[in-house]
Amino acid sequence: MPTAVLIVDDHPSCRLSARRTLEAAGDYAIVGEAEDGAGAIDAVRELDPDLVLLDVQLPDFDGFEVVSRLRAEGCCPDIVFMSTRDRSDYAREIASSGARGFVAKDELSGDAVAALIV
Repeated sequence: MPTAVLIVDDHPSCRLSARRTLEAAGDYAIVGEAEDGAGAIDAVRELDPDLVLLDVQLPDFDGFEVVSRLRAEGCCPDIVFMSTRDRSDYAREIASSGARGFVAKDELSGDAVAALIV
């Protein structure tokens, strides 16, 4: 059974690229998209995805705040952060967030995500 994924990014082109990449991998079913933190939280509540592919930088609040709010509500999907910036820019926040990890947007692949959620 494919992993149900919510993609969260404020850029439609990035969401489309992530959708195409994960759908092509064959092990993922994209169940929804959101463009900001508030939308991400609402979508997790509504869609109950297995995985949230979450951009770190969002227009209303950052991905780390999204994770914090989800955990406070008892929502516990796997989280994989993504960004155009380097992982080292967020290493401390990623480690303390409870997320499965981080993948750079230009390195996003089904295998890269699978390696983090196994």
